[in-house]
Amino acid sequence: MSYALGMSGVKSRREQYSEATRAALLAAAARRFAEHGFAGTALEDVAADIQATRGAVYHHFANKTALFRAVHEQAESEMLQRVEAAAAVHADDVRAAAGAALEEFLECCCEPEYGRLVWQEAPVALGWSEWRASEEQYAFGLIERTIKALIDAGALPQLPAGTMARAVFQLLGAAGIELALTPEAEKARVKDEYTQVLRYMLGEKD
Repeated sequence: MSYALGMSGVKSRREQYSEATRAALLAAAARRFAEHGFAGTALEDVAADIQATRGAVYHHFANKTALFRAVHEQAESEMLQRVEAAAAVHADDVRAAAGAALEEFLECCCEPEYGRLVWQEAPVALGWSEWRASEEQYAFGLIERTIKALIDAGALPQLPAGTMARAVFQLLGAAGIELALTPEAEKARVKDEYTQVLRYMLGEKD
C-alpha cells in the first residue's frame, strides 16, 4: 500500500476544523431554538455563541431553515439511537423491549430541548408536510417492526400490522406534543399516564 493510499482516510486539519465548527453551530443552534424558538433565533446570535461570524454559518447552511433542519435531524437521530439502545437491553423479551423503547421515547419528549424542537418548533420551521414526513422517516419503521414482533409473540391480536402501527404512531405523536406543552411540574404525572395507557395498548396487561 502506498503512503498516499494509506493516508486517504485521514482528514486534513481544515476538514477537522470544518467538522468541529459545524458541530458547534448545531449545538449552539439547538440551544437557541429550544430557548427562543425558530422565529426568535437570529443566525448572528448562533454564530456569536461560538465566537464565529455569520459567514461561518452560511458556509455550512444555506439559511436558517437549513440550519434548523440539520438540528432537527440530529435530535431525531439521537432519540432513535436512545430508543433502540433501550430496547436492545431486552432483546430476548419483545414485550419488555417495547416497554423500554416506549419509556425512553416519552423521556425524550419530556426533555426541554427535544420536546420544543421536535413538537413545537419543527412544524413551524419546516412546514407541516416536511415535519410529518420526517417523523415517519425516523419513527414509523421502528414502530411497525415492534408491532409485528408483538403480534408474532402473541402479545397483540392478528390484525393488520401496518394499520396498528399507524394508530400507535399517531398516539405517540399526541403524547409527544402534550408532554412538550405540559408544565415541568406536571410532566412526570402526564408521562406516567401515557406510559400506562400505551403499555396496555401494546399488549402489557399485568
